[in-house]
Amino acid sequence: MSGELGVVGAGTMGAGIAQVCATAGLQVLLVDVGLEQLRRGQAAIGASLAKLEEKKRLPRPASEIAGRIRTSVDIADLSRVELVIEAAFEDQAVKAELFRRLDLACAPATILASNTSSIPITRLGGATKRPDKVVGMHFMNPVPLMTLVEVVRGLRTADETVAAVKDLAAKLGKTAVESKDVPGFIANRVLMPMINEAVFALSEGVGTANDIDTVMRLGMNHPLGPLALADLIGLDVCLAILEVMQRDLGDPKYRPAPLLRSYVQAGWLGRKTGRGFHSYA
Repeated sequence: MSGELGVVGAGTMGAGIAQVCATAGLQVLLVDVGLEQLRRGQAAIGASLAKLEEKKRLPRPASEIAGRIRTSVDIADLSRVELVIEAAFEDQAVKAELFRRLDLACAPATILASNTSSIPITRLGGATKRPDKVVGMHFMNPVPLMTLVEVVRGLRTADETVAAVKDLAAKLGKTAVESKDVPGFIANRVLMPMINEAVFALSEGVGTANDIDTVMRLGMNHPLGPLALADLIGLDVCLAILEVMQRDLGDPKYRPAPLLRSYVQAGWLGRKTGRGFHSYA
């Protein structure tokens, strides 16, 4: 890519994606519906870059990287970008409507990629008149540190589209792994049932949250236990992914643990709210 790249959504994932693209030397247009969301996204990017610069892990000054990111609340400003990465909340209706709007706003040659964790790419492509240019590009959280990108090919995604996003992933220093277009793809097809079972174990009193996470860290050599990882991802996001998998795969084994649903209803969403299965006060 030689031109500007668009990122839609200035939340945790969108801000991280914008940051790694700018770090790789790309010009980025970060779009969200409100100025407050954009301010929070820019603040998160600034804090992350400052930490990485302090550790001497940036290829260029943080100020130069941040200067490559411009912001907008108008989706029409994406009319000249070569590729858009959508990073909105994991809601099928929201994403489908956003892809419909992006299809109208962007040039015909623009690739529309989704950072969705579980929603079929074929379905999102169906909301556009360019399904051949719609592809999944699922980054892992935290984006600046995690090196994996799942590339998901929809039923009508062109080979050239898949090749373009794989090339972009390589430019960002990421390893691209291609997944079939099924709910949850590879990462969450394996991860979410583990997290869900950990929540069931917690609700049944098999162990405390700390006990369950310690067993998986020390016994299975995981860097984070499943409940701590759920807190990092966001319990609302975990619930949304499990709901998609249960509905679209039609298998009761993906039924979200009632305790997970209760925590989301209580507003205990993990690190972003200060409390999830662990406390972050």
